[in-house]
Amino acid sequence: MKANEIRGDSAEQIKDRLVQLKKEAFNLRFQRATGQLENTRRIREVRRDIARIMTVLSEQRRTAARA
Repeated sequence: MKANEIRGDSAEQIKDRLVQLKKEAFNLRFQRATGQLENTRRIREVRRDIARIMTVLSEQRRTAARA
Protein backbone atom coordinates (compact mmCIF):
# COMPACT_ATOMS: atom_id res chain seq x y z
CA MET A 1 0.00 0.00 0.00
CA LYS A 2 1.34 3.40 -0.99
CA ALA A 3 0.63 6.70 0.74
CA ASN A 4 -0.74 8.14 -2.51
CA GLU A 5 -3.33 5.35 -2.64
CA ILE A 6 -4.44 6.24 0.88
CA ARG A 7 -4.67 9.97 0.13
CA GLY A 8 -7.15 9.25 -2.67
CA ASP A 9 -9.66 7.69 -0.26
CA SER A 10 -12.19 9.46 1.92
CA ALA A 11 -11.61 9.86 5.65
CA GLU A 12 -14.19 7.16 6.45
CA GLN A 13 -12.55 4.66 4.10
CA ILE A 14 -9.16 5.39 5.64
CA LYS A 15 -10.50 4.89 9.16
CA ASP A 16 -12.17 1.61 8.13
CA ARG A 17 -8.90 0.39 6.65
CA LEU A 18 -7.10 1.37 9.86
CA VAL A 19 -9.54 -0.67 11.96
CA GLN A 20 -9.09 -3.68 9.69
CA LEU A 21 -5.31 -3.45 9.89
CA LYS A 22 -5.35 -3.15 13.68
CA LYS A 23 -7.52 -6.27 13.90
CA GLU A 24 -5.14 -8.09 11.57
CA ALA A 25 -2.14 -7.01 13.65
CA PHE A 26 -3.87 -8.32 16.78
CA ASN A 27 -4.55 -11.68 15.12
CA LEU A 28 -0.99 -11.90 13.82
CA ARG A 29 0.39 -11.30 17.31
CA PHE A 30 -1.72 -14.14 18.66
CA GLN A 31 -0.64 -16.44 15.85
CA ARG A 32 2.99 -15.64 16.58
CA ALA A 33 2.53 -16.31 20.28
CA THR A 34 0.92 -19.69 19.66
CA GLY A 35 3.44 -20.68 17.01
CA GLN A 36 0.90 -20.75 14.18
CA LEU A 37 2.26 -17.79 12.21
CA GLU A 38 3.65 -18.84 8.84
CA ASN A 39 4.39 -15.47 7.22
CA THR A 40 6.37 -13.45 9.75
CA ARG A 41 6.96 -10.66 7.21
CA ARG A 42 3.25 -9.80 7.28
CA ILE A 43 3.56 -8.39 10.82
CA ARG A 44 6.08 -5.84 9.59
CA GLU A 45 3.96 -4.95 6.54
CA VAL A 46 0.85 -4.40 8.65
CA ARG A 47 2.72 -2.23 11.17
CA ARG A 48 4.09 -0.05 8.38
CA ASP A 49 0.69 0.22 6.70
CA ILE A 50 -0.80 1.38 10.00
CA ALA A 51 1.95 3.99 10.30
CA ARG A 52 1.28 5.22 6.76
CA ILE A 53 -2.42 5.58 7.46
CA MET A 54 -1.77 7.43 10.70
CA THR A 55 0.59 9.79 8.86
CA VAL A 56 -1.97 10.56 6.15
CA LEU A 57 -4.69 11.15 8.75
CA SER A 58 -2.50 13.60 10.64
CA GLU A 59 -1.65 15.39 7.38
CA GLN A 60 -5.35 15.72 6.62
CA ARG A 61 -6.06 17.07 10.11
CA ARG A 62 -3.28 19.67 9.76
CA THR A 63 -4.56 20.72 6.35
CA ALA A 64 -8.12 21.06 7.67
CA ALA A 65 -6.90 23.11 10.64
CA ARG A 66 -5.14 25.57 8.35
CA ALA A 67 -8.21 26.13 6.20
